[in-house]
Amino acid sequence: MPRIILASGSPRRREMLAGAGVEFTVIPSPAEEIHDVDMPLHLLCEENARLKAEAVSEDHPDALVVGADTLVYIDETPLGKPKSQQEAHDTLMRLSGRVHQVCTGVCLVKGGVSECFYVITEVEFKSLTSELITDYMSEVNVMDKAGSYAVQDHGEMIVKEVRGDYNNVVGLPLDELLKRLA
Repeated sequence: MPRIILASGSPRRREMLAGAGVEFTVIPSPAEEIHDVDMPLHLLCEENARLKAEAVSEDHPDALVVGADTLVYIDETPLGKPKSQQEAHDTLMRLSGRVHQVCTGVCLVKGGVSECFYVITEVEFKSLTSELITDYMSEVNVMDKAGSYAVQDHGEMIVKEVRGDYNNVVGLPLDELLKRLA
């Protein structure tokens, strides 16, 4: 098997891949993500994953480069990282008592050949009060999280149910990725 490079600086992706016993190196991608609201969200995730993987692959054509991009969305609207504490609070209130989707696009690139896929997981939130949101935000740094939350960090406070791949919500559909790496 060729050398594997994870084109992501995400500590969560790194932990998941290492925990699965995969040997790899990390080279964060310099690629700029696109934010095209007219693109179907799964295609947007795949395209950003492809851009990230191809940017790293240019300098390492003999390696198998893994790029990934995760979006949280509700009502067909992506929820990015909040710009303020108030925006984070408002986002969590918007998700309260509702089901939303988390999509991760993954792209594997080696020698100019790419294979992309995506996984969508549904997440149902508990009905949240403003006080509970404030408590959650005091426990978790929500400012660097798409959708203003991290399921792996005190998710039991706000998440009622994850329907599908839990690891996808963390940021990497590990089972599907491992199948494709094999």
